[in-house]
Amino acid sequence: MIVVQTPLRISFVGGGTDFDDFYLSQGGAVISTAIDKYVFVIVKERFDDLICLNYTQRERVERVDDIGHELVREAMRITGVGKGIEITTLADVPAEGTGLGSSSSVTVGLLQALYAYQGELRTIETLAQEACRIEIDILKHPIGRQDQYIAAYGNLRFITFSDAGVEVEKVELPSQEKRRLNDSLLCFYTGMTRKASEILEEQKANINDRLSVLGEMKKLAFRAKGAILQGAFDELGEILHSSWELKKTLASKITNPQIDERYEAARKAGAIGGKITGAGGGGFLLLYCPKEKQDAVRKTLKLRELPFRFESDGSKVIFNYRRGT
Repeated sequence: MIVVQTPLRISFVGGGTDFDDFYLSQGGAVISTAIDKYVFVIVKERFDDLICLNYTQRERVERVDDIGHELVREAMRITGVGKGIEITTLADVPAEGTGLGSSSSVTVGLLQALYAYQGELRTIETLAQEACRIEIDILKHPIGRQDQYIAAYGNLRFITFSDAGVEVEKVELPSQEKRRLNDSLLCFYTGMTRKASEILEEQKANINDRLSVLGEMKKLAFRAKGAILQGAFDELGEILHSSWELKKTLASKITNPQIDERYEAARKAGAIGGKITGAGGGGFLLLYCPKEKQDAVRKTLKLRELPFRFESDGSKVIFNYRRGT
């Protein structure tokens, strides 16, 4: 039996500049962090030759080609696992439509678990690249490339994208400063979920008409990195606000009146800036807020809070028991 733990993520600034259609010509940059909320992938050998899957549904099939869960199907094809296996996926938060990068965490975790099941090791770079291949190249999902990399690498990262490839840089902070930043961030569940693909399809189609907006968002990612390294965290809050104002123009359903009302209420109560995580339209509302204003924001919003800490590690095997042959 193999158990793999892969973190979910919160992206701060630059999301959208990691789309191939933008960064291959313009270059992209994001600031993102793994958090202590996880997807778990459990892989276990079966006595028979069936393939059994347990997630929000259950599948029991004889061939890889018959698998309905497309991420599992493609991960099995890439890793070469063909039969006699049971795969279970579990998540700490709802996996659909919450904007925490869960599909990419599932993909990275599946790849690592299936390789480990065969006694093989792959680098985190390879896991990220193969997850991108599955989601973007094979399945044609309208997404960027940051989620796969932050899921594989973990920690607080500045990630740049260009025609030369993807560069992943750890944002180094003293532990006390990292705690201070973490303590200034609040995350609330809006109670709304959405199909990210619908928003992202429109966002992708709009890229050529939004080059200047995306260019500004890329610049803000570099500014955010500088603010974090300097410990100027209130400035990061202001950058989050500026970035959110830009992001709302990328597609029509990134925000809605309910989200706008809650965000403005949080700002009036003391939050400096924030954003909807992921594609937008629902999921979680991330806010940068000085500690002395946080209780006022909580009382104003009256939403379920998701406490979180930054996660240092990326995807990793946490249990590995392979029977001898």
